[in-house]
Amino acid sequence: MNALKFTVSAFALAAAAGAANAREQVQVAGSSTVLPYAAIVAEAFGENFEFPTPVVEGGGSGAGRKKLCEGVGENTIDVANSSSRIKQSDIDLCTQNGVTEIMEVRIGYDGIVFASDINGAEFAFTPADWYNALAAEVMKDGALVPNAAKTWADVNPALPAQDILAFIPGTKHGTREVFDVKVLEEGCKASGAEEAFIAAKGEEDGKKACLALRTDGVSVDIDGDYTETLARIAANKNGIGVFGLSFYQNNTDKLQVATMDGVTPSVETISSGDYPVSRPLYFYVKKAHLGVIPGLKEYIEFFVSDDMAGPDGPLAEYGLVSDPELAATQAAVAAETPMGPLE
Repeated sequence: MNALKFTVSAFALAAAAGAANAREQVQVAGSSTVLPYAAIVAEAFGENFEFPTPVVEGGGSGAGRKKLCEGVGENTIDVANSSSRIKQSDIDLCTQNGVTEIMEVRIGYDGIVFASDINGAEFAFTPADWYNALAAEVMKDGALVPNAAKTWADVNPALPAQDILAFIPGTKHGTREVFDVKVLEEGCKASGAEEAFIAAKGEEDGKKACLALRTDGVSVDIDGDYTETLARIAANKNGIGVFGLSFYQNNTDKLQVATMDGVTPSVETISSGDYPVSRPLYFYVKKAHLGVIPGLKEYIEFFVSDDMAGPDGPLAEYGLVSDPELAATQAAVAAETPMGPLE
């Protein structure tokens, strides 16, 4: 396609058209991180193909994968967007409900950033800072103790003496899974708490203990999307929120971003692997619906085309870090290759 038409507003979500002829349209649900990318693709698809604009809804990565696995048929969705990789429990649910072949499609990469009010103090974090701020128990004088830190300076004297208030993704979001692994677990290790937990509880329970958070109001789960986190920061100027890079980049008039391990998040630092808190983004396709739901194959091919997902496409312009292996993804989609067992 040499001359794509674009009259796309970034959040022109097809969810608003949900009442339209349901199964003449591709139906997509899931990750709030992937949502704006899918919305851009869906609207451009509707403008450039002889198919209706796909219906794109949010709800979170886990919820989207669960909906994908409800079964096969016109009353079930075709595509689940996800900011974390599918789990074996999802695959087992799919199998139980007759969804036996799933295509895994990686669309690119995104970073998880830590941002606060643009007029507030500047922050330079490490994963250990976040663990020591939010964990239920932390190391002090060589022993695990209940976390009593009130300000970020209590956690690390190099940080501002600002009250700790963190708005983090709720557990249904794929972003939370990555936050848990790349921030809390890494911080738990770096602080020495993981070793102490394992000594006290054993390997499995010790590692789980790293994810136990304070319940005194300093750590607030956000079950909505990033716009809710932004609103919370607007109302609580001491708040620091967890966002996807692309959302931050589109709100730099309201937010300032912190460094992590001395690296500022950007498309360049994520592409190079220097920024430590990044992750691939995916969507999952119910293969049984290919050839049945009009436009489904064309939509997924269009999504990963150079025109959309390439380094010069509109998704990169919005903030997606283009996948250097995009050509291999395009070939797998064209061949309708289902995913194999999880490694």
